[in-house]
Amino acid sequence: MRLCFQTGKKMNNNNPNLKNEPKLRQVLKEDFKQINLRKDLRREYRSMGEFYLNEEKKNRLKNMPRFKREIYRSVWLFQSMFLRLTPLRRMLVLIGMILFVFTGSGRSDGEGIQINSNGMLSGFLFLFVLLLELKDKLVMQTELEGGRKVQQSLMPEQNPSFPGWELWLHTSPANQVGGDLVDYFRVSDQKALITIADISGKELQAALLMTKLQATIRALLGTNDSLCDFASRINKIFHRDIPSSSFASLIYTEVNGQDGQLRYINAGHFPPLIIKPNAIEIAPRGGPAIGLMSNVDYVEQLISLQPGEMYLAYTDGVIEARNERGEFYGMERFLELLEVIKVLPINEIGQRITGSVKWFADDAPVSDDISVVILKKV
Repeated sequence: MRLCFQTGKKMNNNNPNLKNEPKLRQVLKEDFKQINLRKDLRREYRSMGEFYLNEEKKNRLKNMPRFKREIYRSVWLFQSMFLRLTPLRRMLVLIGMILFVFTGSGRSDGEGIQINSNGMLSGFLFLFVLLLELKDKLVMQTELEGGRKVQQSLMPEQNPSFPGWELWLHTSPANQVGGDLVDYFRVSDQKALITIADISGKELQAALLMTKLQATIRALLGTNDSLCDFASRINKIFHRDIPSSSFASLIYTEVNGQDGQLRYINAGHFPPLIIKPNAIEIAPRGGPAIGLMSNVDYVEQLISLQPGEMYLAYTDGVIEARNERGEFYGMERFLELLEVIKVLPINEIGQRITGSVKWFADDAPVSDDISVVILKKV
């Protein structure tokens, strides 16, 4: 009994959550160093509008004078937030607002200090609702953090080794979990399979469907189907098991280590780019996205690359990234960048692409996951 008690006490003292908990003074000091009050408030206010307001209200705000627009935006934001609360929390906020509006003049404590009990109760109710909302958010963040770690564990290494090729694989979610899939599987010394996909929707639903798609693909890897039949089987299973409004664009590529050939299926995805010393070519478009229909026949594409040439696939988070003015990064800007950086090592090319997109977006909220796959024949 004594030994158990001492062991438990030692474990409790070594709890990292207790041992590493920062001091309030230290946290506030770091906060003052990191924040840019005006810039951060503007970004947070804009993100609230993106989350709470529907497209109809956003379009109506665009046609209003500035003063009127800000009044309507504030009212609509509060209304949308209020309606999303639970019934109990809505009632507490309503009572707090009533107490705040109809606050009396207060009473004296005998020493000339005015104490407003209604105002204090109103503030307490608002604080109580805020704490409840924060608790929900922290619980959700913990769950999403667990999901993010699972996704990271499923992600292949960035530069897998494969004879005759250099590979650069990258995906970064817009939020804690993402709906993009980048996967690599080496079948043999001379054959590897690479997947890049973009699941419709956002956050947790897209992340779960991404995991489902990856599991389906890996479960069917042992079959001897052609790429066309393989893609059709994936589509049929994915269509059967997902919500009717969901789908996934996908490029499934087979890399040959002997002859420099790539065979791939494009299911509703942006066409890959073929980067040559003197030109950048856009490959043909593919068939329908995965999951839209039960029975789809896909067409296999074949590309032969010479040493130094590259094959690049990407998701819409690259060219559809937007800045604070609502401008898209765009295909033209992307191709101009590739013309400049195509002579660089493959790692630098990938880093320049993601860095350019993030620089363009600046303080605008990240709207989509960014994924890039680059294959270079050596």
